[in-house]
Amino acid sequence: MPHGSDPVVSVVIPCHDYARYLPEAVSSVLAQTFRDWELVIVDDGSTDDTVEVTQSLIACHPDRRIRLLQQSNAGVSAARNTGIEASTGRYILPLDADDVIAATMLEKTVGVLDSDPGIAIASTDVFTFTDDDLPPQAMPLPAYSRELLLQRLIMFYCSLYRRAAWQTVGGYNESMRAGEDWDFWIGCVEHGFDAHHIHEALFGARNKDTGLHLEAAENDLAIRARIVANHPGLFKPITRGWAQAVLSQDAEAGLRDERVPDDILTRAAEMDQFLTAVMALQRTTRVQYYHIKRLEKALAAHNGTAGPIPQERGPAPTASTV
Repeated sequence: MPHGSDPVVSVVIPCHDYARYLPEAVSSVLAQTFRDWELVIVDDGSTDDTVEVTQSLIACHPDRRIRLLQQSNAGVSAARNTGIEASTGRYILPLDADDVIAATMLEKTVGVLDSDPGIAIASTDVFTFTDDDLPPQAMPLPAYSRELLLQRLIMFYCSLYRRAAWQTVGGYNESMRAGEDWDFWIGCVEHGFDAHHIHEALFGARNKDTGLHLEAAENDLAIRARIVANHPGLFKPITRGWAQAVLSQDAEAGLRDERVPDDILTRAAEMDQFLTAVMALQRTTRVQYYHIKRLEKALAAHNGTAGPIPQERGPAPTASTV
């Protein structure tokens, strides 16, 4: 490659059968105002044209440091670890193939880590978007707090962090199918790494009907139990006992509300309310969008004829009817 020195940032994109989204993710990296980066794309055993799409992207941008790695399907944690191990930047930014980052994401997060050696992780607010032409929805997150992170996920996976944090924690836990990012952040807490949150929506998460984030939401308590068991020294004895019950033959009983410790149950309920609110907002926005499109179409038809504007047969559907 024509670049002699190591980059400051390594962006690592695992991709499993998401070739259709990959160009958009890569374009968001190419658009960064901070230019000293490399991009490592890990094909995690895809059955679609991920390899061909990646090779085309590399060929279209010979002046940028973009590489392709291939492995048998092993899951997102293993794919991230593979990409990070092969990368050379002192800072790491994981990015999923179906998501995007705002143009100033690297500039602003690198600025945080460069200015304060005591900060190991720079997270941001998030905006959600869909495959429709709907306006993105900004989702503010709380300021970083070690105690709050132990209770609920307050940082998205797409946060910039020092390579030293990944090395010290031992990478992402490859046995976790979902919740691996939360587990990794708690591993950072366990080893004394601090974080700073930027209150600006610089990471874009694609909101769709499938994906590991939905699996994580549906299995929230079981994932919490795994995290507690992975980091027992950070949790109370009663919480550790509950986690062991969930992960043993008594799993079904351990997941009943009366058996869940108050701190776990309360935070799980808050997360459920948060996810419900987000999905309701997206549904409402989608309904409004399509209603406006119907009105625009009716107006266009009216302007092209001498007849009256067609009337809606009934009120626009509400979020509760979609």
